[in-house]
Amino acid sequence: MTDDLRFDPAEVTIESGETVTWENESGAPHTASAYEESLPEGAAYFGSGGYESEQAVRQSTSARGFLERGETYQYAFEVTGTYQYFCLPHEENGMIGTVIVE
Repeated sequence: MTDDLRFDPAEVTIESGETVTWENESGAPHTASAYEESLPEGAAYFGSGGYESEQAVRQSTSARGFLERGETYQYAFEVTGTYQYFCLPHEENGMIGTVIVE
């Protein structure tokens, strides 16, 4: 994450089993939270903060999972398919990304 309100790159293609690392390089706090409806069949939910569902992310009243400048979040993608994710505080600004797992 480099620009305050976008993921960079916004789309990445990886092989099954590879790990994606999100690093906040901006001054604003961010999250990386999966859109549950976009998860391929058999894929587990992922999101910074260890949430188990998109609903839990959206209902949270804490800053759990918010990455401050220099902090990272990693997730290993085992199931092939397309995953879409968002930054909770900046979703309305279009801070949405995609991971394609081949």
